[in-house]
Amino acid sequence: MNKDLESIVLTAEQIENKVKEAAEWLDKRFEGKNTLPLAISVLKGSVFFFCDVVRAMKTPVQLDFMTVSSYGNSSQSSGMPRIVMDLASSVEGRDVILVEDIVDSGHTLVKMRDLILGRGASSFTVVTLFDKPSRRKVDIKADYSCYEIEDEFIVGYGLDYAQKYRSLPYIGVLKREIYEKKN
Repeated sequence: MNKDLESIVLTAEQIENKVKEAAEWLDKRFEGKNTLPLAISVLKGSVFFFCDVVRAMKTPVQLDFMTVSSYGNSSQSSGMPRIVMDLASSVEGRDVILVEDIVDSGHTLVKMRDLILGRGASSFTVVTLFDKPSRRKVDIKADYSCYEIEDEFIVGYGLDYAQKYRSLPYIGVLKREIYEKKN
């Protein structure tokens, strides 16, 4: 275990099992569709989950990426997400699958939903690895959540603090003194 963590909350194997379940759920949801869904990863946090989910799916998908930021190097969302890198693909008339790492305040998800549907997507489906409803500031939720978690600061498997810990193969709770340090 990384020395900056209080504990490991999910092992790589537990994550792998949930990834398969999420892929199966998506396959059922898009079964019989004649169009190629567009799967979007919200960089950087969801990239590991995104890659694993789309590889586990039987449904073919087109891939695209966006970068949306509302945290910077903080442990708290600014509540004002901004698009840093936009999609390369058109969403007009497409079924869109947004793959998120975590739904926290909900501000980013609202911005993404409004943007994608405003651009003419025919559907908008959200799959997230983690849902943290205790921190929700707006009325929105994912269509499929692998795990509901308490209000703890977690890192690993794509989730970070100040761009660190993303490459951990498991999910752990970051020690409070790490993210409460005064610089």
